[in-house]
Amino acid sequence: MPNSYHGKILRVNLTNNEITVEEPSEVVYRRYLGGSALSLYFLLRDLKPGVDPLGPENILVFMTSVINGTSISGANRFSVAAKSPLTGGFGEAEAGGWWAPELKAAGFDGIIIEGQSEEPVYLWVHDGQAELRDASHYWGKLSGEVQDGLEEELGDKRIRVLQTGVAGENLVLYAAIVNQLRHFNGRSGLGAVMGSKRLKAIVVRGKQRIQATEKDGAREVLQWFKDNYDRDNDMMHLQGTSRIVTGLDASGILPTRNFRDGSFEHAEGISGQLMYDTILTRQGTCYACSVACKREVDVPELGVTSKYGGPEYETIAANGSLCGVGDLKKVAKANQLLAQYVIDSISAGVSIAFAMECYEHGLLTKEDTGGLELTFGNDEALLRLIEMIGRREGIGNLLADGVKRAAERIGKGAEKFAMHVKGQELPMHEPRGKRSLAIAYSTSPTGADHMEAPHDIFYEGFHPEGHPLGPLGLIEPVDMLDLGPKKVKAYYYCQMAWSLYNSVGMCDFVGVPIGSLALDKLVEHVNAATGWDTSLWELIKVGERANTMARIFNYREGFTREDDTLPDRLFEPLENGALQGEKIDRDELAEALRLYYQFAGWDPDTGEPTEAKLIELDLDWLVE
Repeated sequence: MPNSYHGKILRVNLTNNEITVEEPSEVVYRRYLGGSALSLYFLLRDLKPGVDPLGPENILVFMTSVINGTSISGANRFSVAAKSPLTGGFGEAEAGGWWAPELKAAGFDGIIIEGQSEEPVYLWVHDGQAELRDASHYWGKLSGEVQDGLEEELGDKRIRVLQTGVAGENLVLYAAIVNQLRHFNGRSGLGAVMGSKRLKAIVVRGKQRIQATEKDGAREVLQWFKDNYDRDNDMMHLQGTSRIVTGLDASGILPTRNFRDGSFEHAEGISGQLMYDTILTRQGTCYACSVACKREVDVPELGVTSKYGGPEYETIAANGSLCGVGDLKKVAKANQLLAQYVIDSISAGVSIAFAMECYEHGLLTKEDTGGLELTFGNDEALLRLIEMIGRREGIGNLLADGVKRAAERIGKGAEKFAMHVKGQELPMHEPRGKRSLAIAYSTSPTGADHMEAPHDIFYEGFHPEGHPLGPLGLIEPVDMLDLGPKKVKAYYYCQMAWSLYNSVGMCDFVGVPIGSLALDKLVEHVNAATGWDTSLWELIKVGERANTMARIFNYREGFTREDDTLPDRLFEPLENGALQGEKIDRDELAEALRLYYQFAGWDPDTGEPTEAKLIELDLDWLVE
């Protein structure tokens, strides 16, 4: 067995309090690597189609990878997966931080949760052992209180706590999961799945050091990264993801006022530069990562503390420009409330912006809102609604189910303001200006997702002389507004690479094209860690395998080609900004999707994976 993983998956049945260990073969590890692909392997093998996402039959998977916890920057991410209560399809979310490497140090590569506990419990995993403990005294408490309480109870400040929050307990359909209060598995409502099982937290602590099988090879890759990464001039380090606010605004693609506009008059007031100049305390980081892109902020007058980190770009845009809020300090307060209740900041912001537009058009009244003036720009209403959503109070109970269900209940044409795909709210990137996102949002198995592939700005920079994605054959530039065959090909190849990252646990901000870790160096690191002789071809096929498995999962749950679509608003012109008047053409998107299906080996008319593609990807066990 290689040194970089244990070959042990912890299985916990909360219904009968049974804890066992499964030991998959090395073939399984090499074929799926970990993360997204290995999670799908267990879900498709063990989960029956058609189960209630919030019932005891749903399975919740926490999965590291074969390189997770090694010394290379970025190899700290893990996946959580289950049937999503928000979409009814495949639910998946990744996070970095410190939890996954600590789970590996405790002796396990992953955890599979089954059943449903009668009373709140937490799982305590340490040095090869696991036990369920009473968590009733943590139920109903905010995330910071739970973190502090568990550290005191276990007498160790170095435990790593992964928890669902009050929102998860109340089954908010986009409740998140957080480790160490600031690293989120944000999307798909997996915190609600955890809450439905009455599993408050998974606490891990271990002393087994993860080492590469071939130490010299691993050291060579680590040294290469140190020699080729310039931290002092890396804007991701200096300003984090928030660095893109003003750039997107200048380009006319900063989502504003519920995706009506592409430019926000107060963009400077919520920018990464302003954060850096004012409220930033320090640049936080994840396990063994040199990039240190995390934000940690303090706003004493609002009670905002760096204990909860600070807002990333998605949070800033979703709770800032999308809601018309231009006060960075109030956005930082929103970020802290979202962290305390453990709510997906994207879905929360989109749900609030939806409510604001409904209020603007008279579909919601003061009587509906409990007296709140839900006008765009009302930051106090934003903050109050976050708490109401987390506790399912008043109108918060309506919004806690996401914009798709809320629009259906409001009626009166509210559906036109509901920005979602397959039930999941749109992230903060504008497909009318970055056209590959039209494919990404339409086809993502989890609903609208901006992390399916690098965005179009990178496609414009393709060239044949040393471009980091050149090994994939991407050597000709493609315009951001193009949605033709060259864009479809570029997106498909890039998607396989990022799906690989999700399966091997590599951060997208460390791997190319955003980061500095070249594809061939990632291959070398996987080989050094495991002792294998894998290649870029084999690893890229893992990404393709994961994408196809997720498609199969959704087909089992009743999704069809008709679900690969976008909100009507994206087929309408942007109302302001540098790209005013730009819109997506329905026929052009339909042709792009048809071509994408053919690239993927899916039926061009139905979007269903073909038998030949399943067999080619060693997924013949899914043919039936």
